[in-house]
Amino acid sequence: MKNIRNAALAATTLAVISCNAFAADYSDDIHKNDYKWSQFNLMYAINEKPSGEDNLKHNYLEMEFGGRSGVVDLYGYVDVFNLLGSDSSDSDKKDGASKLYMKLAPRFSLDGMTGQDLSFGPVQEVYIATLFNWGGGAFNKDGTGDVNNAFFGLGSDVMVPWLGKVGMNLYGLYEVNNKDWNGYQFSMNWFKPFVNFDNGSFISYQGYIDYQFGMDTSAGGVSSGGAMFNGIYWHSERYSVGYGLKAYNDIYGIKDSSDFASSGFGHYFAATYKF
Repeated sequence: MKNIRNAALAATTLAVISCNAFAADYSDDIHKNDYKWSQFNLMYAINEKPSGEDNLKHNYLEMEFGGRSGVVDLYGYVDVFNLLGSDSSDSDKKDGASKLYMKLAPRFSLDGMTGQDLSFGPVQEVYIATLFNWGGGAFNKDGTGDVNNAFFGLGSDVMVPWLGKVGMNLYGLYEVNNKDWNGYQFSMNWFKPFVNFDNGSFISYQGYIDYQFGMDTSAGGVSSGGAMFNGIYWHSERYSVGYGLKAYNDIYGIKDSSDFASSGFGHYFAATYKF
């Protein structure tokens, strides 16, 4: 997940201390737990990494969506950068640069497809996990083209103390433009309401970790790197607002340097309308 989850996910996030498994049940109706959500996030980012410039800022509109249909669990978003074509935006987001970036992350329940209860310990459900990243105007290691990456692996829903249900996935990365496998990625995301108000609104701690390792270092990069997003958001039925602190460490395997920063902290502000 990128920055924020819809409040509908709160209903499926179990805030428990126990780590006992609660198996997914497909015995009578494969679609009985179906749901869907979508929202528009107006975002403002400061010091996003990687970057060769200091104190960069840019705005973007994020169309975020997700849900469940039978054995398919889906999360995704589309970003539209630099909405007003500002020349003061980041160099790779200025007017004339690529405007769109898309992430799509479908997972396919092995419990549902096999008809078997694969839960164990704190693991509730097991998935075939996929992830696709497209666009954004970011260069690949050969110096050309938009991002065009595909990830394939295994995923799970895991009960974690205090956080409740957490998504965890381990992928292998296939760089489509380069026709080459390049390391692995561990991803984790969470959504934890921790303050509830009488009017039904609440405050949540939400975020994600994306950590890559085993990457090719022949182009002068490093073998591992990643980021952790930590967001605090207020949610009502139709709106949310929040702030996220993102910590970077050699993101995308790019070695941090004084000329091109790939480590440090970025700040994200969001205002959301939920459909």
